Amino acid sequence: MVRKRKKHEDDHIDESWLIPYADILTLLLALFIVLFAMSEIDATKYQELSRVFNSEFSGGDGIMEQSNSPVEEAEQSTEEESVDKSKEELNQLEDLQQDINTYIQKNKLTEELGTKLTDEGLLISIENNVFFDSSSAKVKGEGREIANEVSKFLYTDPPHQIVVSGHTDNIPIHTSEFSSNWDLSVMRAVNFMRLLLNNDKLEPQRFSAKGFGEHNPIAPNNNEKNRAKNRRVEVLILPNYDIKTSETN
Repeated sequence: MVRKRKKHEDDHIDESWLIPYADILTLLLALFIVLFAMSEIDATKYQELSRVFNSEFSGGDGIMEQSNSPVEEAEQSTEEESVDKSKEELNQLEDLQQDINTYIQKNKLTEELGTKLTDEGLLISIENNVFFDSSSAKVKGEGREIANEVSKFLYTDPPHQIVVSGHTDNIPIHTSEFSSNWDLSVMRAVNFMRLLLNNDKLEPQRFSAKGFGEHNPIAPNNNEKNRAKNRRVEVLILPNYDIKTSETN
């Protein structure tokens, strides 16, 4: 009888392996919970789970403790990528400005055309005397040639949004065609934009036109020279990413 009971005890299966197996399953469950929290991009939930599991499984010194959470690292990576894109965008607009300035100097157009690069984008300014007769929105012959050349600079890779705006001096206008400087400035912008879009490489959906009348002067309207400066068409090349400049270009 004793001998038989001893043999039965020897045949008993050792189930101690279930303990580490259960621990592994628990850890896997914890991992899946963490992955789910990360997929929801909820930083608060992730940090809370991190504290709980560190406390339960490793006394606060476990693998979930790290200097930055995945969410924080992703945000940092996105921010760095944005900075790189901004620098690249600024460099592209600076190169484009240099090309336009070279064209202006080569063709002795410094009195008629100018450029300025600011946080808002690259601005090309053209005095109206080059394009329009007084009280007219019809582009003159010389202006058509310049519009054709300017359009070549507007074709970029990647493409940009373009805003064409018209401006006048403060002398009131009232003709059979235009009842105000608003109307005149808008039509001048539209007509100039149409000439730019003769370039088949440009995408019309990226262009818009607007008129400011006399309400956005760049010089006091106190003499003819300053009024001539205010009578202008501007082409603004908008940046695809935020840029920071010294605004002294």
